[in-house]
Amino acid sequence: MEDQNNDEGRIVTITYYGGATREALIVDREVPYPDGKLIVSRTDPKGIITHVNQAFVDMSGYSREELLGANHNILRHPDMPAVAFAGLWETLETGTKWHGYVKNLRKDGAFYWVKATVIPNIRDGEVVGYTSVRRKPSRSKIRESEELYATLK
Repeated sequence: MEDQNNDEGRIVTITYYGGATREALIVDREVPYPDGKLIVSRTDPKGIITHVNQAFVDMSGYSREELLGANHNILRHPDMPAVAFAGLWETLETGTKWHGYVKNLRKDGAFYWVKATVIPNIRDGEVVGYTSVRRKPSRSKIRESEELYATLK
């Protein structure tokens, strides 16, 4: 839901599953994914970030301290349809890894695309968290994802 516009972008209210909301600046500017880098993070079972690598810090625009302890949905761009994340969680709940293309929101309101793989971390038969590894997506996959996601909103 759009709240207001300004010269630097627009402020939107993002509503998450469960009803939590936050306001975020959205700027129509893509930050290119760097060649040869992997973005890596780990979360607890509820999606709270417990580890990030430097590439994650650099691409997100947040400091390591801001990321650790935050919910991973801090990166959720409002262009991403909720059904995409429902599919992610349905897959992970079966103990299976998930692959997909995600438009992430940076702290400064810009965005970046990733090809994501999320793997459940299972210990003694129980999910204790998730590891996510992101790679640079191809432009053709980004275009396909943009077209698909526009139909799912």
